[in-house]
Amino acid sequence: MSALLSLSGISKRFDNGTQAIARLDFAVADGEFVALVGPSGCGKSTALRIIAGLLTPDSGALTFAHEKPQVGFVFQEPTLMPWGSALANVRLPLDLAHMNRSEANDRAARALRRVGLGGFETAFPRELSGGMKMRVSIARAMAAEPKLLLMDEPFAALDELTRQALNDDLLKLWKEDALTVVFVTHSVYESTYLSSRVVVMTPRPGKVAADIALAPPPARDESYRLTPQFTQDAGRVSAALRGAMAA
Repeated sequence: MSALLSLSGISKRFDNGTQAIARLDFAVADGEFVALVGPSGCGKSTALRIIAGLLTPDSGALTFAHEKPQVGFVFQEPTLMPWGSALANVRLPLDLAHMNRSEANDRAARALRRVGLGGFETAFPRELSGGMKMRVSIARAMAAEPKLLLMDEPFAALDELTRQALNDDLLKLWKEDALTVVFVTHSVYESTYLSSRVVVMTPRPGKVAADIALAPPPARDESYRLTPQFTQDAGRVSAALRGAMAA
């Protein structure tokens, strides 16, 4: 697979003097699912925002193989408009792009169906559970038909069963749409379950401590978590994380 994007020598210091990342280097291939893991404050979210174009690095280069692809971003909090229905929230990026309202409604409704929320188009955020709100957030990102999906600890606040269900739904979307995904998480097990590569970062200022290639089965479900392969791979990621923190 060819590289879709590359970060070379990326550094970022904030106005308060905090050096978030320093000389960060890694590439993401077209169609890959890459997880970023590391201790709190190591710059995972900063790296994601630089890829999205929400932050500008102080030095280094972010390059795309061709022109920058359409990007979808899912934050840790659903960040929904409380006064808007689920459909209106999903339609927001399409409205900002001045898409025809009828077409935008059709696309938003289709995105809601894809994340299991068909029939909830008129529901308001206050009427939805935490997991359902996150599904709306994912649908909003998918409505723009992104090529690159960036996710910043989207399932961290959810209970384990909901989190596992959303993991499986995300893998389905990744395969169906041939997405490239960069996924930030603190969970060794989540990163091992979802990704084809895990990039482990050092404590702040963050840089790459380990880049671990995985070979999960194409189709995986809860039973995969009980296999020797999953246990071995999770152990590799955990050991790399402990090593990064000790160093």
